Amino acid sequence: MHAIGIDLGTSGIRLALLDPEGARIHGAHRALPASVGGDEQRAEQNPALWWAIVRELLREAAAHLHGEPAAIAVDGTSATLLRLDADGRPTHPALMYNDARATDMLSVLAGVAPADSAVHSPSSSAAKLLWLRRHEGLSGVRRVLHQADWVTGRLRGRFDRMDENNALKLGYDALWGGWPNWLQETLGSDASLLPEVVPAGTVLGPLDPEMAESLHLNPACRMVAGTTDSIAGFLASGVGDDTTGVTSLGSTLVIKQLAPEPIYAPELGIYSHRLLGRWLVGGASNSGGAVLRQQFDDAALERLSAAIDPETDSGLDYLPLPRRGERFPVNDPELQPRLTPRPEDDARFLQGLFEGVARVEHDGYERLFELGAPRVERVVSLGGGAQNPVWTRIRSRILGLPVTTAEDDDAASGAARLARIGVGLETGFTG
Repeated sequence: MHAIGIDLGTSGIRLALLDPEGARIHGAHRALPASVGGDEQRAEQNPALWWAIVRELLREAAAHLHGEPAAIAVDGTSATLLRLDADGRPTHPALMYNDARATDMLSVLAGVAPADSAVHSPSSSAAKLLWLRRHEGLSGVRRVLHQADWVTGRLRGRFDRMDENNALKLGYDALWGGWPNWLQETLGSDASLLPEVVPAGTVLGPLDPEMAESLHLNPACRMVAGTTDSIAGFLASGVGDDTTGVTSLGSTLVIKQLAPEPIYAPELGIYSHRLLGRWLVGGASNSGGAVLRQQFDDAALERLSAAIDPETDSGLDYLPLPRRGERFPVNDPELQPRLTPRPEDDARFLQGLFEGVARVEHDGYERLFELGAPRVERVVSLGGGAQNPVWTRIRSRILGLPVTTAEDDDAASGAARLARIGVGLETGFTG
């Protein structure tokens, strides 16, 4: 059986097709338009855009399958929430992972949710759901799902399951294994909107027959419960030991590592996912590549990077955030970016940005160690930022660790690997 992974990312959607031995035989990508935002806290997107691209990519992949069945798994941006009607159709635009309008729900959550829950952020899907309930109402809504769950549901023809990695920021208790009483009591009758939660990698059943026909796929294709985009990136890296950190440098900075026990510190933006019988701990900062994009285009980044000496510190002390608010390694929705003073030399300014993001990364791994995670001995990098050798050397200097680039950093490959694990084509972590 082949495996298909679909990655619903921030700026585009990717597909990876692996043969029965796990070798990549096809990949494709389509760009997505930017999220719509009326202000710095609002971020929405039309789910129809995702579905149109997913259909196109799957039809392309079908031509490479030659009628053979495949296991399919989907990953998506964490905490991107949809409201659905009784037929699984979105009733409104999706609230994206970085929509942060729900600041007024933090006091509500503080009064009902345990301190170690992953919901204590205005961008959490629990905060979003409570905000929608208070400010827009849930009339006509029969289900809430995350981005990956909804696309998986479209392919299954059913919208009754959610993977537990995406469910975490909606309030799911990964230790206990269920929707907690505090959430159900807070939602009241709206608790019926919550679906059944299953572990990532669970076989959900076959592709919907009519969907299979429309996509030219074998109806024996199996749908597998997916995960978040950053966890899919972790799976793509192939890391299986608990002393290797995995840093994803995309629009945001995400760090993760395996640990023997879960760690929850929402006041620092740290949470834990159960994954294939292990615990994956980490956090996601708002710092990252988006800040660089606000200042420079690709050509300028390449040109200015070549003028930087990565072994000499710039002397600048920046906190590179794209806008107000941070999630990790501090959780402060009012934290302001610090991007001054700006030197006349653009190369030095860029170096200061590189170093600022690297210090956020350093502090993130330090927080995990302080809270009980194993000490990281090396870091494997994913994402576009990992391709910049100057930035990699700066990060290695500031982290005090060897930093390498993953051989495969495509989250779609990670989702495909999860699909393979789900149907028994390969085992989980072997390190």
